Amino acid sequence: MPAWAGGPAGSVSDVATDYVQHCAVCHGADRLGGMGPALLPESLERLKPDAMRDLLRNGRAATQMPGFAGQLPEATLDRLAAWLRTAPAVAPHWEAADIRASRVVHHAPGSLPDRPVFQADPSNLFLVVESGSHHLSVLDGDAQAPIHRFQTRFALHGGPKFSRDGRYVFVASRDGWVSKYDLWNLALVAEVRVGLNTRNVAVSDDGRWVMAGNTLPRTLVLLRADDLSLARVYPVAGADGRASRVSAVYDAAPRQSFIAALRDIPAVWEIPYATLEPRVIALDDVLDDFFFDQPYRHILGASRAGAGQVIDLDAGRKVADLALTGMPHLGSGITWRRGGREVMASPNLRQGALSVIDMQTWQTVATIPTNGPGFFLRSHEATPYAWTDAMMSPRRDTLQVIDKQTLAVVGSVTPSPGRTAAHVEFTRDGRYALVSLMEPDGAIVVYDAATLREVKRLPMDRPVGKYNVFNKTTRSSGTSH
Repeated sequence: MPAWAGGPAGSVSDVATDYVQHCAVCHGADRLGGMGPALLPESLERLKPDAMRDLLRNGRAATQMPGFAGQLPEATLDRLAAWLRTAPAVAPHWEAADIRASRVVHHAPGSLPDRPVFQADPSNLFLVVESGSHHLSVLDGDAQAPIHRFQTRFALHGGPKFSRDGRYVFVASRDGWVSKYDLWNLALVAEVRVGLNTRNVAVSDDGRWVMAGNTLPRTLVLLRADDLSLARVYPVAGADGRASRVSAVYDAAPRQSFIAALRDIPAVWEIPYATLEPRVIALDDVLDDFFFDQPYRHILGASRAGAGQVIDLDAGRKVADLALTGMPHLGSGITWRRGGREVMASPNLRQGALSVIDMQTWQTVATIPTNGPGFFLRSHEATPYAWTDAMMSPRRDTLQVIDKQTLAVVGSVTPSPGRTAAHVEFTRDGRYALVSLMEPDGAIVVYDAATLREVKRLPMDRPVGKYNVFNKTTRSSGTSH
């Protein structure tokens, strides 16, 4: 018996009535969202049960979400928390008409000045995703100080994506909202809701298009980058008609195309800017995650089962298998030159190890033991070190520093004992490494990248990631693309 159906006054209709009475005005009678975010299982999957109950009891600071402790019995709150994780009785849908109706334009294209309103170097800005209070903070990378803070939609997912000149940034929320910000003017430009559960967005290198990948509904959505107006909805399905969720979509700038991995179909789609028509590349296994080599000719991909493969995008076929175990997180991989050869390294979500792969032979040339399973690996062209976390393990408070030539662990940092530290990003020149202390009363901790000494600490509300404009727009080999 599900948790929401047990006990006195525990029927489905009772729980639904509680929702209509206390939640629907903000979150919609259909749970698709309104003033508040969507409350669907897909939208809430990363919110732990205890966190859900705490949210219902105590509300959410700096929002209109009230706490219901003292207003509703504890048993009612527990049933409501469990019921929200069940699928609605009527399957939700989100179609082209819904997308068009949702769009809001705050500033028309060309209406804002073509120069920054601040003195900081616009190419050395950082965007920090503060998931605790759902904000984006803009940091001056030279002064290592905040200069602005945007309120965002609920639960941003996938890293921010920048226009080539770094002026505009596009972000997606888990419940389907795509937002465009003008960083030079520190202004929200436009928003549109592309789906009910969205994985991430990609921005074309020519500045014309934004592509969003959804898991609900199972679509790719193409938007015009200037005003986020809808250009096309692509139903994502295989040759047999079976629909698929989108694992991720990325821009492949040297190829002038988008690349999308599909979670339920063993295939990748390449969508060129010139035609906007999908080219389907059939695979042996699905790709939940993938990594581009620097020329963007090959992608290295892996499924959740750990099976790895190399796909030659020019040839349109698999050309090698990867000897990987556990659950490699290839999307957080980085590359560098070692002994005259290019290598790629990837963290692992299930094992305390980094896999180092030769990018010519596709062989695993080394496995580096780490403190535990980790999510991120980062470096910079100007540093001899790579930094990795162990955030999926008991050693989640410590990052290890690895020499990129010897592959030995040469140091570590622990910003705050017992508290999660992860996601390193470097300043434009590589002199400083910024670490996220991923806690409600967390911080961005700045380290000297050569000495590993702490330089500064900026208070933040659970900063889950930070992204440097220059490193992202130049596709640094030390960060994810």
